[in-house]
Amino acid sequence: MTDQAVDAGDTAVSEEEQRPAAEPAPTESQFLGRTRELKELRADIERAGLDTLAGRKAPRARVLLIAGKPGSGRTALAEELVRQVADSYPDGVLRARLTEPDGTPVATERTARDLLTALELNAPAGADEDELAERLREGLAPRRVLLLLDDAADAEQVDVLLPETPDCLVVAVSGGPLTGISDVRPCTLGGLDTKSALELLDRYTGSVRITVDPLAAEGLVQICASQPAALVLAGAWLAHRPKAAVADLAKQLRTEGDEGRLLDVLERVFRLSYAALPSAAARILRLFSLAPAGLVDPHTASALAGCSVGAARTTLDDFTKLGLVRSVESPLPQYEVPGCLLPLLRSLTETQDRPAELQLARARMLERTVRLLVSCRAITETDSSPAREKLAGMPRALRFPNPRAAADWLRIRQPALLAAARLAVADGELDTLARRLMAALVRAMVAHFGTQAAAPELYGIHRLVLDVAERRDLPREKAAALLNLGDLDAQTGRTRNALARYRAALDAGREANDPYATGRAMESVGGAHQELGDFDRAADWFGRALAQRLARDEREDVARLHGRIATAHTYAGRYGEALRNWRSAITGYRKGGDVAGQARALSEMGRVQEYAGRPEESLATCQEAVEWARRAEDVRLQAALHLRLADTLDRLGDPTAAGLHRGAAERMLGDELPEEASAREHDANACEIRSTSEED
Repeated sequence: MTDQAVDAGDTAVSEEEQRPAAEPAPTESQFLGRTRELKELRADIERAGLDTLAGRKAPRARVLLIAGKPGSGRTALAEELVRQVADSYPDGVLRARLTEPDGTPVATERTARDLLTALELNAPAGADEDELAERLREGLAPRRVLLLLDDAADAEQVDVLLPETPDCLVVAVSGGPLTGISDVRPCTLGGLDTKSALELLDRYTGSVRITVDPLAAEGLVQICASQPAALVLAGAWLAHRPKAAVADLAKQLRTEGDEGRLLDVLERVFRLSYAALPSAAARILRLFSLAPAGLVDPHTASALAGCSVGAARTTLDDFTKLGLVRSVESPLPQYEVPGCLLPLLRSLTETQDRPAELQLARARMLERTVRLLVSCRAITETDSSPAREKLAGMPRALRFPNPRAAADWLRIRQPALLAAARLAVADGELDTLARRLMAALVRAMVAHFGTQAAAPELYGIHRLVLDVAERRDLPREKAAALLNLGDLDAQTGRTRNALARYRAALDAGREANDPYATGRAMESVGGAHQELGDFDRAADWFGRALAQRLARDEREDVARLHGRIATAHTYAGRYGEALRNWRSAITGYRKGGDVAGQARALSEMGRVQEYAGRPEESLATCQEAVEWARRAEDVRLQAALHLRLADTLDRLGDPTAAGLHRGAAERMLGDELPEEASAREHDANACEIRSTSEED
């Protein structure tokens, strides 16, 4: 299998494009027909609803329903309506697709999260469906937004997302009625009018063949039931056969059958197009049914087919001309398989491809994705010798030219990458590849976006890792996933959920006989109890973690845990115990040569001495801490300590010395306010003592 360079280049992506969206807007195209439907839909927006007629204010947004079969142009009509009325909704247009390409309804949790992200509102990692839907409704309440919900599977999917304000408008696209939503305005689609259908054919065939035999052209339109998807395939078939008459195609479609089974019009035209493909191209097209989220780029296509990226891209462009795939508007080459064709492709794979061949194609696609993710992360670590060696050892084809290109690729391909992870886990037979994929995806997202920004996506990935670990009975991986999930729960304030995760991680770590996982879990359990205000249990669990670290002679962690125990005792008002543990922490940092750690520990010990009513001792400790902070070149800590010394000296009745220390702090801080430095120092020390170590 030949690799080829990642087609990312130095593509500049605007700030507008960088903003996440629930669903990318489709490529703009010339819209045909549907004049009557558009007029009725626009009139329905202004028409009085049942509540208005009853003298009540409408409690929620109006819902316009566009119903039709796949291939009827229902999404295109919805997009044209949105384009025409978007100016009336100054807070923008939101899009979401509510059904996966394989027909599985998208979880409301994921849809609500994507819409919140598009609104640039907080969507806490791990929040459940009800909380996210409520946050979405609250976020939409003061806005005037147009919400396009495509491929709705049922009324419940739409109902839970409805804005609770009549100032918003919802356009829903579905295959049938959405019974259960009050006052919905349905528009059921049939075929295009004959004039528009002929114009659509004309775009592909040119006007000559239509005007030469207008009756045959109208007959072809009738055979295609004026369905846009069928007409596109028919027009593309004719465009690639300039010598074929329209009547020839109409004749072939009339005779197309399947052993007496009446074929749908779209299936008849598709079969004709598919039959004309070379065997290699036909195989690639069938394999597109495996593409995550129905999205294909040249690398995905080449990995599925086992061909070069260049050959795959040429094939994709050919398929675009044939109407078999659509080019997606994007800074990078990306294509989408029309949803109406996916069931037909899946049916073909079931009859023409062996299961082992399909599984091999999936494995190739996942392996290629893993390698791209590894390259995507490695480009951010060029200062590291191992990272440089890793990059040098990769084929040139898989390398990104610079970190920005890698970040753009990761952001643009993120929906497909997350879908690939979900599909790999659901497959159940590729768990090793699935685990590698999820690990590479987590590392790449953290490297480019940071843990905080990527937290919602990371939460979903860690849940998938947990699913695989439980299915395969892998206690070590289970412990790691539970610890990661617990950390994300803790960061978003769901401390009790985090505590339950950490306890489960401790059980899994013990089962795996993994000292790192058990020690990490014990410390995290202590941190959760401390956050909940149970300082006795917090000190107890920190002590258990300390005992394990002592047994393994992990000196750096021993010093840090003494600090955490000291903090728990401080909050409980046990200053004597706190001071004993801070002294132990200082000794540990000194033996380990950690000058900065020693300075911070001395600073905190001075604070506890002040709480305990020992200002002279606090003064001496803070002075020592200043010296160690100077050696550590921590200017902010030095300044904050000088301010604390000034406060202590004021209380001891020495304003002159206090003024000297304040002056020293101001010189160190420059224009920064002294209060800010003191707050920063306190927060930094509290973070050092109270939070779980990020390195763990």
